[in-house]
Amino acid sequence: MPARRTGGAPLRAIFIAAALALAASPVAALATGLVPRSLGPATGVVVTAEQNYPAGTIVIVSDNRTLDLVVSGNRAIRYRIGVGRDGFRWSGVVKVGRKAEWPDWRPPAEMKARAPELPELVPAGPLNPMGARGIYLYRGKADTLYRIHGTNEQSTVGDFASSGCFRMSNADVIDLYDRVKVGTTVIVK
Repeated sequence: MPARRTGGAPLRAIFIAAALALAASPVAALATGLVPRSLGPATGVVVTAEQNYPAGTIVIVSDNRTLDLVVSGNRAIRYRIGVGRDGFRWSGVVKVGRKAEWPDWRPPAEMKARAPELPELVPAGPLNPMGARGIYLYRGKADTLYRIHGTNEQSTVGDFASSGCFRMSNADVIDLYDRVKVGTTVIVK
């Protein structure tokens, strides 16, 4: 019996189109299940700074749940952030000690003591509470264990929800990350 043609050309075109779509948009291809489909809102707006700080300084006002990146003496980009809940807020002057894209998260010992079920390590990805970027805060050469970071729980941004870290939408933390350098002064009020 002779072989029948099954219309291989249309089927091949479908496979090629699917492969091109996946290659052109790997993020869209991964946006299923637990992977966030959105980086969250971009909340940065230019405001008049309350005080003159050197350009590049970050000023966090926990009571207002805002983070300002000073762009000139009297202008800043203001972002909405989540801050420490009662008993976990702090103030002081620190520096950006390092930065990481899609960081892993290791719960600090104090946090594991409060919640022993936490794993030793949460790898980068949709379940990682550090989100898209981590900006690590240091006092001198010592890591404070506090971070400015993204989150995959957008509902906590703008709230008193963390154990002392500062949470931003992933869109905002990516923007901030690209603007700040290691060594940047961070003033927490």
